[in-house]
Amino acid sequence: MGNIKSCLFDLDGVIVDTAKYHYKAWKRLCNELGFDLTIDENENLKGISRAESLDILLKKGNVRLSDEKREMYMERKNNWYLEYVEQMSPGEALPGSLDFLKACKDAGYKVALGSSSKNALRILEKIDVLHLFDAVIDGTKVSKGKPDPQTFTLGAEATKAHPSECVVFEDSIAGIEAGIAGGMYTVGVGDPETLERANLVISGFENVGLEIFEKF
Repeated sequence: MGNIKSCLFDLDGVIVDTAKYHYKAWKRLCNELGFDLTIDENENLKGISRAESLDILLKKGNVRLSDEKREMYMERKNNWYLEYVEQMSPGEALPGSLDFLKACKDAGYKVALGSSSKNALRILEKIDVLHLFDAVIDGTKVSKGKPDPQTFTLGAEATKAHPSECVVFEDSIAGIEAGIAGGMYTVGVGDPETLERANLVISGFENVGLEIFEKF
């Protein structure tokens, strides 16, 4: 098993693609506030908290809101997002991700989730993978979002592993930076150019096995 003891997975874009639901909900919110949101612009919201995302969008739309209104709109966006999430099914796990999670568990690695999403538990339940996780670190447990390493540091602690024994799987630059800041190995899931700071980049989990750990 080499040096690795724990595998820490981001959720969106790694195990499941709920980014499309976030996009639909944010776009709906922007439209209500009088401006639009493109798919390209939505890329800037990946891997960051709901409050930070709203700040970015309000700046883009040149909209000012009271604290009370901000909270109202964040809750409204989340409710729309949850409506979409409730329609999810086990078939929505990204190709190969389920097999890779099972392989990690079967080989004796600890498996933890490290996500800024406050809805992570519900999503894991909907796609029927919650039983594969030894720990779930989500938006209800962290006070500092990525690229701060807190999410993954808590994951290491929860699985009783030293940061140098952990490998982080992430699809966002902020997530890779968080893993690096935490002193962990990082695997980027997606575009090699975007995720160039990762120790290793894979396009997805299809046809990917545990032999990738031999690189660490």
